[in-house]
Amino acid sequence: MDFTIRGASKLWFAVLFVVLPIFVAVALPENATSRSSSPAMSSQINSNSILVALLDSHYTELAELVEKAMLLQTLEDAVGNHNITIFAPKNEALERDLDPEFKRFLLEPGNLKSLQTLLMFHVIPTRIGSKDWPSHSKSARQSTLSKHVLHLVGHDSGEKTVDLANVIQSDAITRPDGVIHGIERLLIPQSVQDDFNRRRNLQAITAVKPEGAPEVDPRTHRLKKPAPPAEPGSTPALPIYDALAPGPSLAPAPAPGPGGAHRHFNGERQVKDFIQTLLHYGGYNEMADILVNLTSLATEMGRLVSEGYVLTVLAPNDEAMAKLTTDQLSEPGAPEQIMYYHLIPEYQTEESMYNAVRRFGKVRYDSLRLPHKVVAQEADGSVKFGSGDGSAYLFDPDIYTDGRISVQGIDGVLFPPEETEAKNAPKAVQPTKVAAKPRRGKLLEVTCRMLRTFGQDSSFTACH
Repeated sequence: MDFTIRGASKLWFAVLFVVLPIFVAVALPENATSRSSSPAMSSQINSNSILVALLDSHYTELAELVEKAMLLQTLEDAVGNHNITIFAPKNEALERDLDPEFKRFLLEPGNLKSLQTLLMFHVIPTRIGSKDWPSHSKSARQSTLSKHVLHLVGHDSGEKTVDLANVIQSDAITRPDGVIHGIERLLIPQSVQDDFNRRRNLQAITAVKPEGAPEVDPRTHRLKKPAPPAEPGSTPALPIYDALAPGPSLAPAPAPGPGGAHRHFNGERQVKDFIQTLLHYGGYNEMADILVNLTSLATEMGRLVSEGYVLTVLAPNDEAMAKLTTDQLSEPGAPEQIMYYHLIPEYQTEESMYNAVRRFGKVRYDSLRLPHKVVAQEADGSVKFGSGDGSAYLFDPDIYTDGRISVQGIDGVLFPPEETEAKNAPKAVQPTKVAAKPRRGKLLEVTCRMLRTFGQDSSFTACH
């Protein structure tokens, strides 16, 4: 009996010893053994990891972008599988050298995928130290975590480049699981650049033009037929004065014209271009400074051009602007009024203005300072604006002409002619008041008449 039990127990333990390992192998996942064998995954990311070094390094801008892109877990998995190489741009490349519009595009929540692709473009899932870099002007292709390819080139001079960026500090940070190289600029994959260009172009063309409520004809009680849409580039139907802002404290009025929300012309860029042209041309820095400081005026000019209007700017040179007195500029709104008088809502060149004054003698151009006009006439083979001491000659013709904005340099500051008609008009002569003699009574008049008949009126003073 004891032998039977003892033998049965031995047989039972033998069965467990054979079956249990098979059961465990079947029950566990297939890659359990491979994961447990990896020394990197047997423990969490330690303080000596390359990721911790990146977060604690002076590459703070890149580290912040990695956190905003939520890529820490992805990089931890990459470090757990193999060594990595990180190309870290310097902070200046991300703060000052990067296009503000492009940086704003990357940080928008809807463009998280583009930001992640950009950052993973800087990570190679292989350890490449300075000693592993190709030399003698040879190139090596390396695949990145973003599935794009980087070209590593070693030059004979000892310089190292990765795509279009120079390596400014090789092996800046080395750790057992990776290495960081400092580069001078940000690496941008073509797919992210295409996304940015596509989004920027869409912003310029996808604005919906607002439409007003349908108008009803009060006579027929039917809907009025809408006017045919204006073709791009055609002249606006309403005068330019209806498109001007009503005042500095109010929002700009909606401008009529063919542009609308679609903006067939980039007026803001054209205004910036002609201000830059004034600065590069020389001698018109004061005029450019006024346009830059009067941001509302420059913005309004750009909006008018965007809506299809054209402008001719009579730009006084620096010598003329220096003659302005404090009294002329101290009144509220004086600089704006001076500039408005130098803006003609027509597109005129030096040739067209000279031909006009040669043919008609005097030409009166409308200005944006209603109701004043700028008078031009021919003088000494040039165009003269104004008259008397307040006149100015066309000094530097056609400084900037792009078909929408024309800038003509003049040697004086123009002011509207004073209203002299009211001063010269003869004053109405008021008649001199004559003191009326007191009227005598009826009885006294009859008495004086009777005395005059008898020649006795001289004795009474009341009858004189």
